[in-house]
Amino acid sequence: MLWPDPTVDVWFLLLLVTAHLEQTKVMENGGVKRGIVIKDEWPGYSLNLFTYPEHYHEDIENVYIPHGLIMNRIERLAHYIMEDFWDNKIMVLCVLKGGYKFCADLVEFIKILGRNSNRYLETRVEFIRYKSYLNDQSTEDLHIVGNTDLSFLRGKCVLVVEAMVDTGKTMQALLKHVQTFEPRMVKVAGLLVKRVPNMAESLTDYVGFEIPNRFVVGYALDYNEYFRDLNHICVISKSGKTKYKV
Repeated sequence: MLWPDPTVDVWFLLLLVTAHLEQTKVMENGGVKRGIVIKDEWPGYSLNLFTYPEHYHEDIENVYIPHGLIMNRIERLAHYIMEDFWDNKIMVLCVLKGGYKFCADLVEFIKILGRNSNRYLETRVEFIRYKSYLNDQSTEDLHIVGNTDLSFLRGKCVLVVEAMVDTGKTMQALLKHVQTFEPRMVKVAGLLVKRVPNMAESLTDYVGFEIPNRFVVGYALDYNEYFRDLNHICVISKSGKTKYKV
């Protein structure tokens, strides 16, 4: 592990976080679809300020979204979901592989909120896997891996949980497939929504962060199956892309 420089003052770290949040805009209630907006010029945090697997030292440029900020935002999303689904059982459809950490943490926060209130939201989690990226390029096609039968969604209130949504073409195809099984209601939670032409903002009901069009890894997001073990969301370096390219 690489440890932060011990000479870095704790208050300086707090100022960095404060400055980062000042560069973002949180859209609540009616504007919740935008989540926390990270501006194009956001440079990320120095790697020296965080711990991460040492073998990735040359493969990532910076820590783009620290793990603690990710978790706090997910907890807030859990509040939104509790408010919308509070009187229903919820069927969570986790999109693998990139969405598994987001889904696990989101469901755990929903359970914690339920235990600490009189509104316990019963959740059942199912999984679907599709592949839509080759290296760092989206194929924009829906290639479901494994069983395509989602008949267990019929009549259910469904929450689709996805780690990354960009143009939304793949998500649109997935939602069209889901709707063929006649669920009662479908909402989408996306941890990250990329700011790209024709971005899929209207497809996502709960958004963690709106980010620039940069290729990020970590927190289960991968580049050819690498980097899923990073706790933070990081920007991959050019050397990292070259090293792990297929």
